Order: sequence, then structure tokens, then C-alpha cells
Amino acid sequence: MASNAGLRDLAAAGRAEADAYRGNDDRPLGGYLVVMAVYVSLVTTAAVAAMLTGRKLPRDLRVQDIALMAMGTHKLARTLSKDAVTSPLRAPFARYSETGGPAEVMEEVRKPSGVRHSVGELLTCPFCLDMWVVTAFTLGHVFVPRLTRTVVAAFAALTGADFLQLAYARAQQIAEG
Repeated sequence: MASNAGLRDLAAAGRAEADAYRGNDDRPLGGYLVVMAVYVSLVTTAAVAAMLTGRKLPRDLRVQDIALMAMGTHKLARTLSKDAVTSPLRAPFARYSETGGPAEVMEEVRKPSGVRHSVGELLTCPFCLDMWVVTAFTLGHVFVPRLTRTVVAAFAALTGADFLQLAYARAQQIAEG
């Protein structure tokens, strides 16, 4: 019984701290905790699986690999969080707001629950999603390095292609006056 009272007191103290933190703004700290717990659980599970299967960290990650991973992470996170075609993945957590940049949409996060709101923020923010994508690519280098390098290179090439498309469009605008 004393432990239940202690847990209730701890929960009440946590809610009070969350209320003090957020003030008048809608900050779903409980939802953020759930998202962080899922992330930590996935990384821990992957680390245990790597140890149990004798996987080692890659010895050959070079600067080129890191640059490709950065470009690939950028492209995949941006595609998942902003592309119109991937909007069905975000629909349960966000609402369409307006057209964004080239081939992108802007969305507002739904707010009915802490977890839904938190997942919505994660899925609509390329900066937030970067951590998850780069973690997946990093784990890919441990478990399936050749496939991961191919996938990362493809997304890096898409990043380059996007910048070339934008540069071409800008050059066309300049040429037309």
C-alpha cells in the first residue's frame, strides 16, 4: 500500500512539473516520454540482437560514408515528413494545412491526445525524424551493410537530384528574365 501511495505522489509530482514546464502552451510531455521510450527500446533491442548474433560495429565508416548517410538521412526524413505522396502515413497524426515547397505539403499536428500529438510532431518535422532515420541507417550498417550503403547512396543521389532540379529551375527563371 505504501508503494502505491508513493507512486501516486511521484505521478502527481511529475504532472505538476509538466504543468509548470508547459505554462499556457500545449506541450505533451507524456507523449514525448512515450516516443522516447519507444526509441530507446528499439535501439536497446537492436544492440542486444547485435551482441547475441556477434555483430560488430563497422570498422570502415569513412568520411564519404558519413557524407552519404547525411544526405540520405536528409532526403528520407524530408520525404517521410513533407512529401505529398507520403501524407497517408501522417494523416492519423496531422491535418493538411497548405502546399509547401516543391512537391511538399505543410501540415498541422492533431492535438486530441499527448501521444498522437507527439507522434504527429515527429512525423511532420524533418529535423525530428532525422534522428530516427540516421539511427536506422546506422543499425543497417551493423546488420546489412551492403544493402544499407546501396539504400543510403540512392537517397543521397535523390538529394543531389533535388538540388539540381532547383538550380535548373532558378537558372531557367534567370534566363527568362
